[in-house]
Amino acid sequence: MSKLVPPHGGGELKPLLLTGIALDEARKRAKELDQIKMTSRESCDLIMLGIGAFTPLDGFMGHADWQGVCERMKLSNGIFWPIPVTLSTTHGQANSLKIGQEAVLVDEESGEIRGIITITEKYSIDKGLECRTIFGTEDLEHPGVQKVMEQPEVNIAGPVQVLSEGEFPIKYGNIYMRPAQTRELFESKGWSQVAAFQTRNPMHRSHEFLAKIAVETMDGVLVHQILGKLKAGDIPAEVRAEAIDTLIDNYFVKDTVIQAGYPMEMRYAGPREALLHAVFRQNYGCSHLIVGRDHAGVGDYYGPFDAQHIFDTVSEQDLKTRPLKIDWTFYCYKCQGMASLKTCPHSKDDRLLLSGTKLRKMLSEGEQPPAEFSRPEVVKILQAYYASLNEGDKVEVKLHKAATG
Repeated sequence: MSKLVPPHGGGELKPLLLTGIALDEARKRAKELDQIKMTSRESCDLIMLGIGAFTPLDGFMGHADWQGVCERMKLSNGIFWPIPVTLSTTHGQANSLKIGQEAVLVDEESGEIRGIITITEKYSIDKGLECRTIFGTEDLEHPGVQKVMEQPEVNIAGPVQVLSEGEFPIKYGNIYMRPAQTRELFESKGWSQVAAFQTRNPMHRSHEFLAKIAVETMDGVLVHQILGKLKAGDIPAEVRAEAIDTLIDNYFVKDTVIQAGYPMEMRYAGPREALLHAVFRQNYGCSHLIVGRDHAGVGDYYGPFDAQHIFDTVSEQDLKTRPLKIDWTFYCYKCQGMASLKTCPHSKDDRLLLSGTKLRKMLSEGEQPPAEFSRPEVVKILQAYYASLNEGDKVEVKLHKAATG
């Protein structure tokens, strides 16, 4: 009997990735079917469905599920879910597709066939409603709002069969892990209380501090980095992985921290996305999610701790994975170490506030980060990466409206 939190929805993991004879037959069948092209976000969502990370979903959402998620954070069957998982296409293509037919799902960038959908519904949505409820704004400067508004006019719903995980297993090797794999690994270590640390950045001293707080109270920590498409100025996942491994090897007790990656794109939905992060971390076997300042935020759209407060509105019956809430953290020169607002009595003048955005800005401009900001072994790896870039590839990192986390 597993001691880990159960998969979301109370049942077993529900991976939709075909293998063996079923996969061979589906690939043959796919050659004769109409095609629907997917954006990189939709393609990543399909892979999350395939590996069971979006358990208990069986495909892209219909209108009732979409509306329930937007307005009540509930699927039509009553199961908690905080962000829509949808597939869209143009009116023209939607008119050519029939309810009940199968269609091939193709990644628009690579041209690879990723899955097959059995169409159960075609519907239009109120994009403004989705943006207001999920992102809290309709401002087109918000990257998540922008993507929703750019979607074609019609959503296509139905169960899916997933035929490919794309480049992720090959490109990211051992850090790319499916929920069944992390669960097996946790159980082999005898872990039952596991905290996930969400990141799309190399870990600086503040991140390290958050993870070490979790290590003190949990059996272990999963440093879980996002592997989906990046925005301009972000550091590639393979560089992040090397930097994180170096930090773990040099500054954590052996066998207390595991690094892994998952194939999703950020929505930058702040509080709602924090809940989604908890949902699929439950599927990965994590009992807790570390939620610090501005989790999954962007710019100044959300308050620094809104992502913590939203968990107070969701019961443990609806969401088993709970937040490990940690206050604003920083380096204090008087404390001579990392601290938080709950532990440091000194003034703001004594504190060095740390962020991934600031670190990227320093490195992109050739500035040496102070030792209090990031470990020297990590800085060395990141400096080598920036030194390898052409000047034209170095993107200025804007502090205002830049994503954090």
